[in-house]
Amino acid sequence: MRFIIVPGWRDSGPGHWQSLWAGRLDNPVRVKQEDWITPSRKAWVATLAQTILLQREPVVIVAHSLGCIATAHLPVEASAAVHGALLVAPADPERRSILCDFAPVPYQKLPYRSVLVASSNDPCCPVRLAGAYARAWGSEFVRIQDGGHINIESGHGEWPLGVALLQSLAGDLDVASRLHSPFFSPPVPLETV
Repeated sequence: MRFIIVPGWRDSGPGHWQSLWAGRLDNPVRVKQEDWITPSRKAWVATLAQTILLQREPVVIVAHSLGCIATAHLPVEASAAVHGALLVAPADPERRSILCDFAPVPYQKLPYRSVLVASSNDPCCPVRLAGAYARAWGSEFVRIQDGGHINIESGHGEWPLGVALLQSLAGDLDVASRLHSPFFSPPVPLETV
C-alpha cells in the first residue's frame, strides 16, 4: 500500500497535518505541482494521475482542499489503481476565480472507497456543498463542528482523527505504527483474564 499525499491550492506548508504525515509515514509520495499559485486542472490532474500510475502497489490518496477536486477529476486508468481516498475539506472552485478551471466538479460515484471530511464553518466550501460531493461520490461523510478549513490556521496539526480515518481506509494496515511519532503510537492492548 502506498500513501499519496495530494495538497491543495498553494501547497500544504510546515505544520500542516499533510506535511507532518509526509515526514512520518513509511515512504509516502507527495504530489508536487509545477504551479501551486495559478492551478490548471489539466496539469494538476495529469501530475496526480502520473504519480498514481508510477506506483507498483495500490494507493491510498490523502487529499486536502483543491487536491480533493483534482482527485475527483482523475481518469479511469488512474482511478483503477486507487484503493481508497481520504478527502479533507474539499474546495469549491466556483467560489474563487483562480480555481474556476476545476469547475464543474464531477458528480459521479468514485470507483473506490472514500471518506470525505468537512467542517461546519469551512470558509472555502459550505458544508452543504461538501455533503453534496460526498453523496455524489459515494463517500462516507464526516462532519466536524467548527473545524475551519482543517488546516494549520484552524489548529489542525497532527490531527489524530484524520489518522483514525486513514486507518479505516487502509484496512488491515496499521497506519499508526507506520507514523514515526509517539503521538501516533498504536493503543496498548488490554490484557484479558
